[in-house]
Amino acid sequence: MGADEVQLDDKAKRMRDLLSSFYSPDPSISSNSTGITSPKHASIDDINSSEFDPDQYMNILVYKSNLEGLLQRHVEMAAEIKNLDTDLQMLVYENYNKFISATDTIKRMKSNISGMETNMEQLLDKIMSVQSRSDNVNTSLFDKREHIEKLHRTCNLLRKVQFIYDLPDRLGKCIKSEAYADAVRFYIGAMPIFKAYGDSSFQDCKQASEEAIANVIRNLQGKLFSDSESIQVRAEAAVLLKQLDFPNFPYDVKYFFLLICMVNNLKAQLLEKLEQSITDIQLSPEEINNASGDSSPSASAHKATSHEFMEAVRALLVIFPDSEKQLIKLAQDLVTKNFVIAKEYVKTRIHPADLLGVLRVVWNDVLLIDEVLPEATLSNHSLQASSAVVTVYVRSAFSHLLEDISDSFLQVLKKAGAEQYSLEAVLDASTNAVLQGGMNVLLDFHKILDDDSGILVRLRELFVDLVQEGFQDFFRQLEDQFVLFSGRNNSSAIQVHGLAAEGAIVEKAFPGLVLVLAQLSAFIEQTVIPKITEEIAASFSGGSVRGYESRPAFVPGEICRKFRSAGEKFLHLYINMRTQKISLILKKRFTTPNWVKHKEPREVHMFVDFFLQELEAIVNEVKQILPQGTRKHRRTDSNGSSVSSRSNPLREEKLGRSNTQRARSQLLETHLAKLFKQKVEIFTKIEYTQESVVTTIVKLCLKSLQEFVRLHTFNRSGFQQVQLDILFLRTPFREIVEDEAAVVFLLDEVIVATAERCLDPIPLEPPILDKLIQAKLTKTKEQGTTISS
Repeated sequence: MGADEVQLDDKAKRMRDLLSSFYSPDPSISSNSTGITSPKHASIDDINSSEFDPDQYMNILVYKSNLEGLLQRHVEMAAEIKNLDTDLQMLVYENYNKFISATDTIKRMKSNISGMETNMEQLLDKIMSVQSRSDNVNTSLFDKREHIEKLHRTCNLLRKVQFIYDLPDRLGKCIKSEAYADAVRFYIGAMPIFKAYGDSSFQDCKQASEEAIANVIRNLQGKLFSDSESIQVRAEAAVLLKQLDFPNFPYDVKYFFLLICMVNNLKAQLLEKLEQSITDIQLSPEEINNASGDSSPSASAHKATSHEFMEAVRALLVIFPDSEKQLIKLAQDLVTKNFVIAKEYVKTRIHPADLLGVLRVVWNDVLLIDEVLPEATLSNHSLQASSAVVTVYVRSAFSHLLEDISDSFLQVLKKAGAEQYSLEAVLDASTNAVLQGGMNVLLDFHKILDDDSGILVRLRELFVDLVQEGFQDFFRQLEDQFVLFSGRNNSSAIQVHGLAAEGAIVEKAFPGLVLVLAQLSAFIEQTVIPKITEEIAASFSGGSVRGYESRPAFVPGEICRKFRSAGEKFLHLYINMRTQKISLILKKRFTTPNWVKHKEPREVHMFVDFFLQELEAIVNEVKQILPQGTRKHRRTDSNGSSVSSRSNPLREEKLGRSNTQRARSQLLETHLAKLFKQKVEIFTKIEYTQESVVTTIVKLCLKSLQEFVRLHTFNRSGFQQVQLDILFLRTPFREIVEDEAAVVFLLDEVIVATAERCLDPIPLEPPILDKLIQAKLTKTKEQGTTISS
């Protein structure tokens, strides 16, 4: 198939090359591009060569090929000719369409360009006419324009002169209204004129203005040296005195050194006030607890402290502009400390409103600082810090959810045994903790996502990714937690959950708890993950911080596979744990007595009671956890086994023989019968139902019992005792198992295995068996009545 495709590709390429060489404008290029062999190197049978000889080619072809090959070559050449004709037609058609389109385009261009030259000449004439008229207008209005500009300059000069004459009155008004900044600005603006004409034309105005500005200086000095004034007012006074070049005034030279001392003292006070504000503006526990309420006293106090901090920063920037770097560093440290405090706060159990309140308080501080120190770029700095806080909050939320789920299991682990605690209550609490807890976490995250204020708007995509990643990691950790609780890594469970005091208790894993884990894993796979996936798809989709090249943050299919596998492992673990416990009872039963010297059976052995008690405990456990299934594989007489296919008539005939030799010879017949009997599937797939789990445990126990029997040798009485015990188990087993045929078959297999290991395999008579079994049933019923009364 691959060779045919390659051959077709070569043919198509050759066709294209031939057509290209035919229509190529440059023959040298076409010959090189097509790869057609030159005459010098052309072979005789090269049909694409210009020196091709058809007669010689046919002679060679007839000489080399048989009739079938000639017919095949004929078919190939006919197909090539047809393909070449088709390609040629398509090529001509495409070029023909292009030529027609080009012709139409040229015609349209000619029709459009035909009148363009005349229009361009008319446009040029109009432009020249407009230009000549514009020159005439400029020439006629030149004298008037010059006169107007001269008048305008004169008017501006008169305004300045008027301003100089009105300056003393302006300064007086500013002094009365305490608008000292305007007074200083007016006076500094008039200083160049006073320096040029103050001794001649504007001498009186200069003297009056200096007297007024002297009053301004005295008032500024009073504000500067007054301790009752605020730092902002004193800073403004110092700045205005500095603008007036106050130490150079002849009347104020004596205050020069005093002003320097005051300025230094003011700087120290501002720095001290700033440091104190930085300490006070940090988030406190009371402010964090009341962060969600803007009207609380702590919130009001925080706002007041923030405004004082901003006032100190403004004053320090005005007086000492070179302190900007130091202020930027202090502001960044302040924001960083607040975010560190917020990060520690969100590690605890908090509501979404608390997180939003804390971020809102910190973000408001950032905005206030940005108004005063825009060079600090605290918005970008806060973005990184806020992302860290939100990340910690999301992880803490999932960590608390994991703790809530673990609490339901820890209650069982701290008990002396699983029987003292209702497994149904554990399962209900666990399923509610997983499902409702997960939905509550999603609801909290949704409240945060819906908030459209502050910095969370910028973190929306990051928050969506964090939620998806959080659920992925949460379910992975939950699966690992289930493994710890199942008892496969008890030391880690003790270290993680601080159960060192209960170490002796936790050393064994409770089978009931393992069964709860199996059912809970199935519940998570079938119910929890689909609902969580729907909510994430509806409200938490669209995160793109991870990039399109990376795998999705939340992969529900992977989580479902993990919990499906975990549930199956836990279910098998529960069955193995229960089977091992019952196997110990069976092993002790068959290793204790001397079966060769066993006495005649008088009653059903007490190990049957222990066996049934363990099965009753298992049934009670699975009824609390697993749903009820349907029974199947009802026993029929035609059923056999995949392990041993002896039928009931053969078995009863064998057990009824009185002669030992004939009984042993019957074993050969039963082995031969394996080849011709219908098979029964003994071990099927375990399902999450009561009957499936109990049936599997019973099957495994009976197989263990069969192996224990094969390790011993029995006399007639020992064989009869095993026969009695096994036949008694048939009735209670039929009530609790779903695969009755396989269980009855395994019971019979135990009897047959005992007969194979018996020295004299003569069974009890049916009347005796019925009498002993009925006596045991009556005794059991009486004991049950006594206990209940």
